[in-house]
Amino acid sequence: MRFVFVHGGFHAAWCWTRAIAELENIGHTGIAIDLPGHGARLAEEYTLSNRREAVVSVLQPGDVLVGHSGGGFDATLGADSAPDLVRHIVYLAAALPREGRSYTDAMTMGSDGAQFFDTAASDMLSHLHFAEDGAMTFAGIDGARQYFYHDCDDATVQWAFDRLGPERFGDTTVSPVSVPAFWAADIGRSFIRCEQDRAYPRWLADLVCRRLGVEPLTIDASHSPFLSRPAELAELLVHATTTRPVGPLIPD
Repeated sequence: MRFVFVHGGFHAAWCWTRAIAELENIGHTGIAIDLPGHGARLAEEYTLSNRREAVVSVLQPGDVLVGHSGGGFDATLGADSAPDLVRHIVYLAAALPREGRSYTDAMTMGSDGAQFFDTAASDMLSHLHFAEDGAMTFAGIDGARQYFYHDCDDATVQWAFDRLGPERFGDTTVSPVSVPAFWAADIGRSFIRCEQDRAYPRWLADLVCRRLGVEPLTIDASHSPFLSRPAELAELLVHATTTRPVGPLIPD
């Protein structure tokens, strides 16, 4: 199988290197993309339209899409554009759009942000630097370690921190998103919950699982198992493709 990896906030294609290597060790292949505004595409505008295109442009028949964190949102956009090319989509502690609503609406689930930020994840904001143009960066390595990499060794934490880039939300905070082809398609789907996650609220993971109509798969890792447990993650991703939903998709 070929896996297509979509990174989350602050990251880029580099974060999947270890997981792809482990997939190759067990007979599969993988590619990772840079979303606009990240990695090799840092200078590009970050919009819903070009993020969607970044995913769909690399898809081939039978691909397994994997979206991490905010990248679940983008993976869904790609699947909506070419549902016939996607064998399965895996949400790794990842976001799921709400039909006709913004990214912010999807992450807060209508709680006006109160529930999302009334968690340990809210403290992450104190570790971020906000530029005049709205770009966010981690002010220091300690915040990145605490929320993304607390189960990684020091060398891995430094390696990852040195590669983190700015995050911009662009038009996603206000623009409504519609993915009707995704809701209508019979695409296999799974959700992997990171049991030590400090960045993605447990209540949101549970809600996304309910909306996907799936029982969660789990990995005993931080928000970044592609770095801390890449071999275990690779095996779990392959297993995920054999699972089936237990309920219907819930668009909102």
